[in-house]
Amino acid sequence: EEDSTNSFICLLKKMKEVRLMEKVVEEKQEAFTERMEALAERWGDLHARREQLKAHVVRSGTTVQENERLRTQALKKAKEEKEQNRKRESELLGAKRELEALTKQHQKLSKKLLKYSLFKRYLENVVENSQFRDIEDVISFYKALVRTRKELTQSQWGHRELTEQAAVLLQQLRAEREAEMLQCRNELVRLKESLEQARSDVLQWEGRCAELQDTAARKAVELKSLNMAIHSLFQ
Repeated sequence: EEDSTNSFICLLKKMKEVRLMEKVVEEKQEAFTERMEALAERWGDLHARREQLKAHVVRSGTTVQENERLRTQALKKAKEEKEQNRKRESELLGAKRELEALTKQHQKLSKKLLKYSLFKRYLENVVENSQFRDIEDVISFYKALVRTRKELTQSQWGHRELTEQAAVLLQQLRAEREAEMLQCRNELVRLKESLEQARSDVLQWEGRCAELQDTAARKAVELKSLNMAIHSLFQ
């Protein structure tokens, strides 16, 4: 159905191009006819001028010098007219070639129009057996579907990009959390080692403190004995 609709759209475009080409061909044909009439008229004027010039030279009976001047002017005028006629013939030849090219293009478009007429009949049958009012309504509905499909595809593509970005971000977050957890584990191991060292130091200092307390007790007993001895000696 999409291929058929696309073909019919091409058909409408080609029909429009055919109408434009027909109009251009008609205009070129009219211009060609006008140019041919103008050329024929100018050729008639040229011959009339030549005849008038000849008649004037015969009637005037001028001198040889005047005749030479008139002949030179006539030759110059004839040369100018010949150059203009050459240009016009060149323009007519170009217009003829352009007309032939337009005719060929018109024939080509006519063949394409005949080829696509099948799709036009198909769409007409679709309009008859559906809720659409005309072929333009069918084409508008098809364009709306294509536009909706394009928007849906773009939306899905955007959703896919967001999903991929979220996956990449999640992977980055996981990597960061794993790095933080590894750092925390290493810190915990270090703290455990420090705790064990602190416990060992506490035990060591507790033993040292017990020794100091024993020494202090002995010193106290000795000091007390010395005090008693000094007191006895004093008495």
